Amino acid sequence: MNEETSFLGASAPTGVAQPARRRFLGTLATCSAALLLGRPGAGLADEGSLQGQVLGLLKQLRAEGRIGADERTSWAVYDLSTRDKLVSINEDIPRQAASMIKPFVAQAYFYTIQDSGGKARYTQEVREIMERSIRRSSNPATNQLIALVSRHNSSRGPADVERVLKRKAPAIFRDTRVVENIPADGRTYRNLASAHDYNRFLTALWDDRLPYAAELRALMALPNRDRIASGVDAIPDSVKIYDKTGSTAQLCGDMGIVEAVDFRGRSRPYTFVGIIERPTAAKSYGAWIKRRADAIRSVSTLVYRDMKDRYGLV
Repeated sequence: MNEETSFLGASAPTGVAQPARRRFLGTLATCSAALLLGRPGAGLADEGSLQGQVLGLLKQLRAEGRIGADERTSWAVYDLSTRDKLVSINEDIPRQAASMIKPFVAQAYFYTIQDSGGKARYTQEVREIMERSIRRSSNPATNQLIALVSRHNSSRGPADVERVLKRKAPAIFRDTRVVENIPADGRTYRNLASAHDYNRFLTALWDDRLPYAAELRALMALPNRDRIASGVDAIPDSVKIYDKTGSTAQLCGDMGIVEAVDFRGRSRPYTFVGIIERPTAAKSYGAWIKRRADAIRSVSTLVYRDMKDRYGLV
């Protein structure tokens, strides 16, 4: 049984009659034990729900070899309009963060500005560093930013990033571990975060509950080659994406906010997090990362089409 279809410990509501065994096992197969942000979407565990559709697609992607048998995945989709969790699959399992940690580093610096009494500042130079880190995914720029956070805190390097995040927002960064600078070869495997961390962060970012939230959204919205909408024919160019990808020979991921508009002109945003992780480095990095990025795009396509049907997105 693949990890997407394993039951992780949720229980039936008290006082509800137990369904027939087959139906019960089918329901278990589409449940997740992740602690949900907000209330669960209606029918999260139903076979016809978006969660059920995603589970079905993941099974198909594995059968086609587009996700390997030894690879593990995490997924989260959260409707920011209704505050419903629509997809929660292995959401609380920490996985390699790769470059998806970079907005977290930027957020740690924004917290540092808030607490530094004017010693840390958001200058044009710092903004350019952040843009290179997030938009260009520059590893040296990210390490510069880590050094800035550390300089204004305990001078303990990457550990200061984690300390700041957990001191200021422990409910968001529960599974986050920041223990290393990004090596020159980009092989960063020790920093960790869960899909739930990304989802909580994105929600707080959208809600302006983080310092400099509008600025960080602007940085994450700068044009780049993402895995949520880029190359996805079903998602029109008018849809705005705020995201950060992550790529190593062991991980392919993306986390972001999709801001679509319905036929009445109302914003219908939702979060999307997709992570595929393998236990060892891929022998052919280019071919592996492309196929896994396309697998994430396939799930993103399914999610967008479901949201389009829900809201009449243009």
